[in-house]
Amino acid sequence: MNEWNSNKKKGIGKKLILAIGIPFICVVAVVTYYLVSKDNYVAKIGDVKISQEELDSALNKQYGKTVLDTLISDKVIELEAEKQHVNVSKKAIESQLDTLATQYGSEEALKSALASNNMTMSDAKKSVKIYLLTKKLMVPTLDITDSELKSYFKENKDTYNQAAQVEASHILLNDKKTAETVLAKLNDGGNWDQLAKKYSQDSSNASDGGNLGYFAKSDMDEDFADAAFSLKVGETSDIVKSSYGYHIIKVTGKKDAKEAKFADVKDKVKDAVIEQKINDNYSSWLASLYKDYNIKNKLDKDSSSTSNSSTSNS
Repeated sequence: MNEWNSNKKKGIGKKLILAIGIPFICVVAVVTYYLVSKDNYVAKIGDVKISQEELDSALNKQYGKTVLDTLISDKVIELEAEKQHVNVSKKAIESQLDTLATQYGSEEALKSALASNNMTMSDAKKSVKIYLLTKKLMVPTLDITDSELKSYFKENKDTYNQAAQVEASHILLNDKKTAETVLAKLNDGGNWDQLAKKYSQDSSNASDGGNLGYFAKSDMDEDFADAAFSLKVGETSDIVKSSYGYHIIKVTGKKDAKEAKFADVKDKVKDAVIEQKINDNYSSWLASLYKDYNIKNKLDKDSSSTSNSSTSNS
């Protein structure tokens, strides 16, 4: 069942975070022109019309400056990347999108989250590209010491500790009667993989014997996790009811909890510190870039152009 697959990990379903910590604002269709009739209105209440011009004016007043500010910052980042010969590959962008899709459970779940934010995959790719360019430009400006990494690790050690894990497969059924039928077949010597393929409603892994891989207790539905963690390796459960339906669970492996060591997770710690520093320094870093470009924002009455250098490539 796709719903089980796309929601089995905690954190899935939270608000979209395509900006990945950087305050990129993705407001779409602010200046989009709607298909209007020859009478030039976008809505009508009785005989009273709301014109395209009224809509454009309202959108511009509410969102115009915000969208323009974002367009300016994106363009400055692109120009600076050009100047420094910094680029990101399509593969890197796709990899980041794959990571997001994994966090949401599936590509379809990601697309759904995008749609709820009035965004498309094309918008997501652009946001990810700008983020990756920003990261490549900012990282060389960041001063990160081993002492700082060790301090961060000490403060966040629980994040890197490995919780106890179980490796399991399951057969998911919609009703108890069918679950009882499948369990009886298993008890009579039926082949697990064949029964999973035939009966399991978890379409994401039914053809793979219902394999869920390794997971921590907190990753799964509470009732499912309690049952899985109570089994010994090689044991099969009775029928287990969860919020997703009725499961038969087979445990195939276990890993004990493991305390993290700095040397083993140093690269992950460094990535986390980099993300934190990018968040903390983004605004000041962007402001410093603005000084090198001749920017004229007609929607910002308080803005003044700066002309330390032109926007042409050097």
